[in-house]
Amino acid sequence: MCGIVGYIGKRDVAPLLLEGLQRLEYRGYDSAGIAIHAKGTGKAAGGLKTAKAKGRVRELESRLPKRFAGSTGIAHTRWATHGAPTDENAHPHLDTEGRVAVVHNGIIDNAADLRARLTAEGVVFASETDTEVLAHLIGRSTAEKLEERVREALRHIEGTYGIAVLHADFPDRIVVARNGSPVVLGIGEHEMFVSSDVAALVSHTRQVVTLDDGEMATLKADDYRTYTTEGSRTTSAPETVEYAAESYDLGGHDTYMHKEISEQADAVDRALRGRIDDRFSTVHLGGLNLDAREARGVRRVKILGCGTSYHAGQIGAQMIEELARIPSDAEPASEFRYRDPVVDPDTLYVAVSQSGETYDVLAAVQELKRKGARVLGLVNVVGSAIARETDGGIYVHAGPEVCVVSTKCFTNMVVSFALLALHLGRIRDLSVADGKRIIDGLRKLPGQIDEILKGEEEIKKLSAAYADAKSMMFIGRVRGYPVAREASLKLKEVSYIHAEAYPASELKHGPLALIEPAMPTVAIVPDDDLLEKNRAALEEIKARSGRILAVAHQEQEKADHTIIVPKNEPELDPILMGIPLQLLAYHTALALGRDIDKPRNLAKSVTVE
Repeated sequence: MCGIVGYIGKRDVAPLLLEGLQRLEYRGYDSAGIAIHAKGTGKAAGGLKTAKAKGRVRELESRLPKRFAGSTGIAHTRWATHGAPTDENAHPHLDTEGRVAVVHNGIIDNAADLRARLTAEGVVFASETDTEVLAHLIGRSTAEKLEERVREALRHIEGTYGIAVLHADFPDRIVVARNGSPVVLGIGEHEMFVSSDVAALVSHTRQVVTLDDGEMATLKADDYRTYTTEGSRTTSAPETVEYAAESYDLGGHDTYMHKEISEQADAVDRALRGRIDDRFSTVHLGGLNLDAREARGVRRVKILGCGTSYHAGQIGAQMIEELARIPSDAEPASEFRYRDPVVDPDTLYVAVSQSGETYDVLAAVQELKRKGARVLGLVNVVGSAIARETDGGIYVHAGPEVCVVSTKCFTNMVVSFALLALHLGRIRDLSVADGKRIIDGLRKLPGQIDEILKGEEEIKKLSAAYADAKSMMFIGRVRGYPVAREASLKLKEVSYIHAEAYPASELKHGPLALIEPAMPTVAIVPDDDLLEKNRAALEEIKARSGRILAVAHQEQEKADHTIIVPKNEPELDPILMGIPLQLLAYHTALALGRDIDKPRNLAKSVTVE
């Protein structure tokens, strides 16, 4: 959650920080703020200048004083955890003397205890946030070096953090630290950057260093150094960011959600490129670090994710069971880590996350590794925390995804699970013929996605018929149920219409009580061996005067409207059936005037618990 950006160099810092905040606004957008070193050196600099505002980054920009010059600064865009969105609760937070400024992502678990202790010592707090205690702890330290002052403060902190610190007495540096929340350094020519996401850096440099948990760094205009929170030096060589700044631009679209939906054919093509092995009707996934003998020893697959990644994992589990015949299931990572799970040495665990930094997933990975489990990562961001901490994995290669609600990453995650299922299946008992069948189906996907997207105008017209609904039901069976769950999530995330997803087989066990003309149902009806069962569910709904929108391979007589999608192999059909429902959610939200890229109360990368 939240976005951090910082700069030290020779350029005017405020415009750079505002630009960075705008690129990070998808990570949090209820308030924003900037702190800069005033012109001058040492204590003659006269302290720090700050500007903060409730609301979007544009509100902060409108409040910046005319004279707000400096060449070193830090900034933050917030997603509220402790304290409501207000000017006072916006970051950066200062110590009592105004000599220390801190921006922080994460949650300080023992903030209440620290606050009580500091209050008893005479500290007066200016905000409701947990972050302010850190500013006061640093400000009260008498250590000679800023790095040691930050280190002393962090020894008192329990919880997660990604921080950047300015101090008026040390105008030549920014000190940063990470524990559970991403911090990325940008290496420039006689200038250095820091951010919580490379999106804020790629306009200026593609050379980055990603800090590990328990690592700190000091940035000066001409160099940087990294070290542990205990003070031991670490070696962190810069890596080149894969995507250029243009990848984060709208590219002629009105919203990032629309842009990212439209990019899915190319994204799927990237996920497949260089991985298909026609000779043996399988795929190359060298990053798994799992040889054939180890793969054959897997007795169960457990997939862990949150939100959209969890739904992708549900589809992935079904694919692995069908193609590899390995018992598989998916579970929310946020629940898994708290139920004291039995960790089986013969189980292969797969951690799924778009950002690769999702805290609940990362914490589950760390717990599994502590217990000796083999864990694979399925992530989009190269070099992310989950990618680094797992034994191997698959990059989904969806490209940057800026909209808070995930579309192309979901699709590429499911495609990546199809690759994993095929790989495991061919090592085990999946025939050459079935391997070829799945490969042929995978190759058809980009063209079929394009075909679906060409029907956008019809879906836009349909959305007008459902935008007045106060609540909607989504149903599907077996392969269709996770599609229904993800489609339900998309609609509620971006349009704020209440939506529920149920297995179609469960309708008569309770949810039929909700069916009435004002409660439309979206039904996933693939042309598979459950077609007649699904049609029977439509009969049940229609008998109770319910409106039905079907997503199907052929027209459904009992549906009021049918969106027809091209047919692929049964195992791969869920990939295609979700895409028109992304468009339905998008155009419903558009019709309702929602803020599509930044839906209320949500942020892109959930790096807090």
